[in-house]
Amino acid sequence: MWQFLASKLGLGKKIKKEIIINAESLETRVAVLENGNLEEFFIERPSEDRIVGSVFKGKIQNLEDGLQAAFIDIGMKKNAFVHYWDMIPEDAARLEAEEGVQRRPRQKRYGPGEMAKQFPIGTEIVVQVTKAAIGTKGPRVTANLSVPGRYLVMMPGTNMKGVSRKIEDVKERTRLKKVLARLPVLPNIGLIVRTAGSGARKVSFVRDVRNLLEIWKEIETGMKEKVAPCRLYQEPDLIERVVRDSLTEDIDRIVIDSKEAFEHIRDLVSKISRRAKNKVKPYDGEAPIFEHFEVERQLENCFRRKVWLKGGGYIIFDETEALVAIDVNTGRHKGGSSQEESITQVNIEAAVEVARQLRLRNVGGLVVIDFIDMKQKRNQHAVHKALKDALKPDKARTNVLQISQLGLLEMTRQRAEESIRASNYVDCPYCQGRGKVKSSLSMSVQIQRHIAEVMRRHHHEKEALPVKITVNPSVMDRLRKEDEAELIELEQKYGGRLTFVSDGNMHMEDFTIVHAQTGEELYSSVEK
Repeated sequence: MWQFLASKLGLGKKIKKEIIINAESLETRVAVLENGNLEEFFIERPSEDRIVGSVFKGKIQNLEDGLQAAFIDIGMKKNAFVHYWDMIPEDAARLEAEEGVQRRPRQKRYGPGEMAKQFPIGTEIVVQVTKAAIGTKGPRVTANLSVPGRYLVMMPGTNMKGVSRKIEDVKERTRLKKVLARLPVLPNIGLIVRTAGSGARKVSFVRDVRNLLEIWKEIETGMKEKVAPCRLYQEPDLIERVVRDSLTEDIDRIVIDSKEAFEHIRDLVSKISRRAKNKVKPYDGEAPIFEHFEVERQLENCFRRKVWLKGGGYIIFDETEALVAIDVNTGRHKGGSSQEESITQVNIEAAVEVARQLRLRNVGGLVVIDFIDMKQKRNQHAVHKALKDALKPDKARTNVLQISQLGLLEMTRQRAEESIRASNYVDCPYCQGRGKVKSSLSMSVQIQRHIAEVMRRHHHEKEALPVKITVNPSVMDRLRKEDEAELIELEQKYGGRLTFVSDGNMHMEDFTIVHAQTGEELYSSVEK
């Protein structure tokens, strides 16, 4: 089943990979395309301080034994958060984390006052940001430092040497370990070969380790001379990170629409490889670069709540601060010789698309996928395998559980920064992020209830109470056409006079009730 659908989706064919860069003064966007399909998307704005990967010299503000965590002033609006076990480096746990192993590091529990002896309040500590501030939470940090280069990851404070587990070839792993053993490294500096290091020459590693050691010398100088809280190291901008992390052998070309950025990238790439330098191309077309490569259209489709699948099914994305719920539906799908086969086809196609969407949206945390119910275990395993295979290119660490008896699949995805949706969109000022507003019927009922309350308070006055109610035009239409009899009954019951005014600037869920003669406000739903 999975092999059949893989062939229909075009998996296994020769893939043309391109990196498209749109560099503007207020925003830089990067799209990674595979055969014209958008597979990865990154965005960065100069006005927004990106702190993930940055190294800070901070001061411990308080220790919380109950949380097994400390709060550190690193000079940001919110104090950084660090678990006790991340304040003391543990070599084995670090090696596993850097090599992409999906096991959690050993989490030792510290007794009351134990950490206060080692780290009294006010102690200076050097930490690195692993997760940016998200929502109401401050940034997450660790004392386990790691600085990525092109082929290597440098880990000060340890003597470990290792090769990424994503490099599976036994001969290549043996070669890389020999290269590592001969590299000129300072004492107490660990190194791990990144996936990009597979096949690289020794001279490339030597050049990379020199650059990393220069960075470490600058950090060490800052540790001695700068006053906390301060930043000691900052990750390069998006364009440089793309060249460092995404320019692999399988990339066919990089196309960029800025002459200045084009020259900058050419210089960077030429230091890596003369052959790779020829892959960098300028774009001088009349249409905007993202429109020319149809990235803009794909972005519009990708970030909708409802995403259609090629086979006619669709998935629904609902993103909250801590959890993402994904619902899979058959939609217009008509394939398959039986209902079970059709459902499995939709689920497998959805699994592949979900993996892609998680990368594009940069969604992290807990993800719950409600696949369409399948009766046969082998089909459930096929869908689970399809999702795991589709997640392999993802640079973020993931952990995928089996499909439960309720047909739900739970997974986690490493979250370092806010999702694209959270960083690019704000809550709708009209619905306040709910996605829905009250119907005109609900508003009519609510308005009549408050009119009755106001008129009841003034019922014993000699003269009839003149009341003016201002409402949204759509609510006004409902009151005039369908609820006129109820409003007349209100007037007769309480002896008042009602006048309604339509205001196009009034929120659908807002209305005001005032004294028609004096202008005194009797009730208002508008927040002040």
